[in-house]
Amino acid sequence: MDTPNDKQDNQELPRLSKRMAELGLCSRREADEYIARGWVKVDGAVVATLGTRVRRDQRIELDGRGAAVQQQRATILLNKPIGFVSTQPEHGYRAAIELVVPQNRDPQYPGPPLRREHLRDLSVAGRLDIDSTGLLVLTQDGRVARQLIGEDRTMDKEYLVRVEGQLPPDGLDLLRHGLVLDGEPLLRAEVEWLNRDQLRFVLREGKKRQIRRMCEAVGLRVVGLKRVRVGRVKLGKLQLGMWRFLGDDEVF
Repeated sequence: MDTPNDKQDNQELPRLSKRMAELGLCSRREADEYIARGWVKVDGAVVATLGTRVRRDQRIELDGRGAAVQQQRATILLNKPIGFVSTQPEHGYRAAIELVVPQNRDPQYPGPPLRREHLRDLSVAGRLDIDSTGLLVLTQDGRVARQLIGEDRTMDKEYLVRVEGQLPPDGLDLLRHGLVLDGEPLLRAEVEWLNRDQLRFVLREGKKRQIRRMCEAVGLRVVGLKRVRVGRVKLGKLQLGMWRFLGDDEVF
């Protein structure tokens, strides 16, 4: 029989689904699905009970059926135009996912045919403002979503930003480190001039309209903003308003 101390110790252990997400096997939601189907083994034994807790030194495996399902989950890269919202349609504007149709596929990039199941549960992993353009990631893969928008995310994102106004002498240093938004100091950013009216930003966080607000804080006005990279995946030659699948050889 478990003692009170045993029960307390057990409660401090992570749930199997959380541990699977930490290990990058899948998302917690996907893990619950695979556990319920009997597709998960812990130290070689099938575990099919939701809420099971595990030690961090235990070996966790997703069997071939779960791995096959995981492999089929699509990740789509879209070059979002101005005027499209990243998530749900609002105020008469269209959602970016509406652009993911066969006729908008960029012919420069090979891949499988677009199927209806590719659009099921497709969600945005890192939003772009309605008046911004560039690389938008839509994915069915919880591993990708966790990489890009999970609580412990550190994925850097690169932007080209066209601005108007006069930057004060300490403005560039403030943009790199020293600004506060929503009552919190911002993480250190990479910021440099590319030419007289365009800046390059690399951020490792994503507060709402962050770059525009950072620029406003130092006397600049953003007149154009384009995301060109997320992690190691670049926008490249993907045409505006068009999409492609993430390549088998690409990782964020």
